[in-house]
Amino acid sequence: METYSLVELAVDRLRRDILSGRTDPGERLVEEQLTRRLGISRAPLREAMRLLAEQGLIEHIPRRGARVATLSDDDVRELYEVRDVLERHAVTSTPVAPDLTRLRAALDAIRRATATDDRLELANAHRRFHVEVVALSGNRQLTALYESILVRIQLFMAVNMRREAETARAAEGVLRHERLFAAVESGGTVEILEALGTHGARTYLI
Repeated sequence: METYSLVELAVDRLRRDILSGRTDPGERLVEEQLTRRLGISRAPLREAMRLLAEQGLIEHIPRRGARVATLSDDDVRELYEVRDVLERHAVTSTPVAPDLTRLRAALDAIRRATATDDRLELANAHRRFHVEVVALSGNRQLTALYESILVRIQLFMAVNMRREAETARAAEGVLRHERLFAAVESGGTVEILEALGTHGARTYLI
């Protein structure tokens, strides 16, 4: 149990560093430095890095060690294409009058993160909101696959996090999600798809 908790600690810390933009894509992850900074041994660190590699956040390069994952332009384009397909399938599969409690909570999280200007929490809250939209379909496997795609997209967004923090109006992100929530609440498939289509999905504020 102790070893497992150390793995969870390392996964959480490294994941936050990567998704916040604190570490750059392609940056080497040196075990000796990380064990010292995290205060753990190599065994739980290596397990944590293995799990993060499964999530697409870390790459293991033969004879060169591990590094933060990189995404090519084609990778980003393909990830967004997969995201769009999964979203549309989920929306057309969502039952009438679903329970919107979790989706409403995710929207509230976006508002709080915007008010406190917590960029990492804001990106996480955006991801949770979209995952909850897909989860309304009731398809757990689809939802899990969709979330894994969003995590990798968030890696791409982290590259531009500092620039976006200076140039973007966070309140616009809140309004976009409120419009999408209203479309979901109305229950119209066409309205939801239209809201998704004009959601600005390829910007940092997804």
